[in-house]
Amino acid sequence: MAVEPSAAMRAQRPAERVPAINATAEDLPFDDDAFDAAMATVTVHQWSDLTQGLAELRRVTRGPIVILTFDPATLDRFWLADYAPEVIAAERRRQPPIRDLVSRLGAGTEVRSIPVPADCLDGFKEAYYARPECFLDEAVRRSQSSWSFVEPAVQARAIARLDADLASGAWDERYGALRTQPELDGSLRLVVAPA
Repeated sequence: MAVEPSAAMRAQRPAERVPAINATAEDLPFDDDAFDAAMATVTVHQWSDLTQGLAELRRVTRGPIVILTFDPATLDRFWLADYAPEVIAAERRRQPPIRDLVSRLGAGTEVRSIPVPADCLDGFKEAYYARPECFLDEAVRRSQSSWSFVEPAVQARAIARLDADLASGAWDERYGALRTQPELDGSLRLVVAPA
């Protein structure tokens, strides 16, 4: 069963997948212990009440809970922080600290770093660590919500500087080794709470 509060996202869901129901993490319309396991994928930063959302996940799940998220403490290690620190700051404000997830999920909760492959197809920022030209595409930036939290002038300045550094070779002088690095140990984390 999938939960998706956004009508636009539900409309984009492929027909062959199970339908996504209109609900939020903070008020799941399921019985206690209804599921063997639960997963939340790149979503906790959008919840209005982290404590309530995690409590609801635990209430409806008799087994493990798995959360794929980003560690806000490590976001500025990504090269984009040199070009768009305001975007990274906006993202950091939205992401709950990993320690908050662990403390609310309880004893035995583990945190694992998830390496991002160079050819990652997902559209989150670090997926393009070896393909900086992708950020010049407005459609790529539009798919990353944190860009919408900064002024258009900030975005324009950051992209103009990146474009100039790519054209001059300055980006490759500083970060070019990333182009051949098979994966990045960035901010992507898997938080796993036992039953």
